[in-house]
Amino acid sequence: MRAALLALAFALLFLATLAAHAIWPHDPLPQGTRADRIIVHKSKRKLVLMDKGTVLREYRIALGSNPVGAKEIEGDGKTPEGRYLIDYRNPRSKFHLSLHLSYPKPEQIARAKRQGVSPGGMIMIHGLANGTGWLGKFHWLADWTNGCIAVSNAEIEEIWRVVPDGTPIEIHP
Repeated sequence: MRAALLALAFALLFLATLAAHAIWPHDPLPQGTRADRIIVHKSKRKLVLMDKGTVLREYRIALGSNPVGAKEIEGDGKTPEGRYLIDYRNPRSKFHLSLHLSYPKPEQIARAKRQGVSPGGMIMIHGLANGTGWLGKFHWLADWTNGCIAVSNAEIEEIWRVVPDGTPIEIHP
């Protein structure tokens, strides 16, 4: 009985620690900070903000539900790979805030057209679905997007603040 109570106490402590980590904010980047490049490493589930070759911040991410390989077809659950730009932002996103990637490129559109399919679109860096912000940093426990790059709501607020439109983004396998 005592061993069971001790195990339960440790389990509750572990869960409380996980919950605290999920909602605990990191120190914000200083006001006026600007990123000049974003690098995404899909296999590491990392988004990195850069400025003049220096890492500003790394974030754990969730990707499309079928993340291995480059996006080619709408609905394939893949996150694109390659070089794009942040070309606009959506303050009224269904996912808190979102930054749009310039996917698909003209050559991706042409390839999809030759194959008789849609290449997809509306690939974003975004927060959590509205009403689910309480999940905090637990969002990365599974790849759940339709091809987008997801971070917590607090993280997308910081990314939104330091990433101007026109910022290049490189997405690596």
